[in-house]
Amino acid sequence: MSRDFDTEDVAAMRRQGDLRAFLREQIAAGKARRSQAPALTPPRPTGRRPGAWPPGTRPPGPAPETGTPAEWQEAVDDYRAHLRHRMARDDEETQ
Repeated sequence: MSRDFDTEDVAAMRRQGDLRAFLREQIAAGKARRSQAPALTPPRPTGRRPGAWPPGTRPPGPAPETGTPAEWQEAVDDYRAHLRHRMARDDEETQ
């Protein structure tokens, strides 16, 4: 039931015998909204097979190499040395 009706309206409808008919209309309206057909899907573009890459193209290749663990460790060590040097320079400037 919607919020448009308060208890006095419901009591008046009950006295007049309209409450049962009103509730049945509300239930029928709810069922009608649920039973509507789902929205149609848009048609597929012409000249294209479903699930295939367009003619003249191909899927992307493998991901590029990200480096070996030794290369990563070397990069981390270089970055740490850079930070130590920068912190030492900042300390000299503040003194």
